[in-house]
Amino acid sequence: MTSVMRLIKRFVITLILSLMVLLVLNIVLIIAALQNDKESLGGWKTASKLTETLTMGLDGEYQLSEEGKRMLEEGNSWAVLVQDGTGDVIWHSENLPEEIQLHYSAAEISWYTRGYIADYPTTTAAMGENLIIVGNPKERYWKELYPTWNLNLIKNLPRTILIFFGANLVIVFLIYMIVVSGILRSVKPIVQGIQGLPGGEEVYVKEKGLLSDLAAALNRVSEMLRSQEYELKKKERARADWISGVSHDIRTPLSMVMGYAAEVEEETEASEEIRQKAGIIRMQSIRMKNLVNDLNLASKLEYNVQPVKTEEINLVALLRETAVYFMNLDIEGKYPVELRVDIHCISDGVFSGDKELLKRAVNNLLLNAQIHNPAGCRIWMGLSEYPKEFCVTIEDDGIGVTDEQLEKLRNTPHYMLSSGTFSEQRHGLGLLIVQQIIAVHGGRVAFGQGIEKGFRVDIFLNKRRKAIKMEGEKG
Repeated sequence: MTSVMRLIKRFVITLILSLMVLLVLNIVLIIAALQNDKESLGGWKTASKLTETLTMGLDGEYQLSEEGKRMLEEGNSWAVLVQDGTGDVIWHSENLPEEIQLHYSAAEISWYTRGYIADYPTTTAAMGENLIIVGNPKERYWKELYPTWNLNLIKNLPRTILIFFGANLVIVFLIYMIVVSGILRSVKPIVQGIQGLPGGEEVYVKEKGLLSDLAAALNRVSEMLRSQEYELKKKERARADWISGVSHDIRTPLSMVMGYAAEVEEETEASEEIRQKAGIIRMQSIRMKNLVNDLNLASKLEYNVQPVKTEEINLVALLRETAVYFMNLDIEGKYPVELRVDIHCISDGVFSGDKELLKRAVNNLLLNAQIHNPAGCRIWMGLSEYPKEFCVTIEDDGIGVTDEQLEKLRNTPHYMLSSGTFSEQRHGLGLLIVQQIIAVHGGRVAFGQGIEKGFRVDIFLNKRRKAIKMEGEKG
């Protein structure tokens, strides 16, 4: 649900930022709109300026300057000058409408000052003791006739605006959360179902709500995965049973072949050629037996049915035992083994794991060097220590591997490099078992080329790994 909460958090932040942007934008637009109308001040500025441009001539008549005429023309306005005391119009502009009267009572002046004359919004200004009234176009201004406001309302206006804004924000947020909660109720089971798919859980989501189509698709995917998992397990069981059966059935005839070959090899009356061929048959039978055992072990490791016995292992002693066993089988001495151990590992090289499996891994690497170098080669076994790992190294100076083969070793799932021709050398099942054994012990394997251009394998074992638990072992 972490991803859903992140999604909701992002929606909320987007909402708040959107409201803030809208607020700032509205304030800017209002200021811009008021700024455009600021010059006219609703016509009051025109009335005030007319008092400066209207003067009395020598003949006792009022005359409007060119600036005043321009002001009235630009605003499409008209003006009258009302005499104090009499209420008579003693001057008016040339464009005075016909419906405008030329005499005003005190009551009418009081009304027209704050309102309209014949629907023309008016503004006024004092010119001495007289009064100038400017009439503006009917559709230009709107005048409020009763502009008196409560002083406390004006004082509290900022707080009132904040309260209104906060209330609106809360309402919008509540509406948003109601909508989000509805979406969440539809999304939550789908997200939980998707999270359950990788773990192999049986997933079923009710197909209702806004995302019913998505829920139905998820249910179909879950059903398809369960069906595929069942078929895959069925095939895996069949393959494991087949491997186990073949391994069991081949032991008896293979033992007979090895026994008869050994008898022929030791027969003194047989010719040297026949005895050599019998020896080859015996050696190849041993190799075949090891391959069958490797195949069976690989299958067990793959399906986690190989019991792992955890014990404290002295890695130096393990390497020595494996090297001695290997050299005892090398009657011709074509594969000398040299052991190189860091001085700290002699006392500190203790690791917790399955001794027999680790010996099998090291022995497979030694046999790998022997199989791929029939003319013989030197082999170096090393043990070094790092702050968090031990490193077991098996290296030879044989034919080695090409860059292409090395790339396949690192990326091919079962490390089979054979293209189908029997004559081509390959690094296959033995290295796969090494990988599986080391993986069971929480380590890793690295393939590369040695200093002498041969083949090199580094096994890294974590010193602080957790205890091993596999099927067949009591936890």
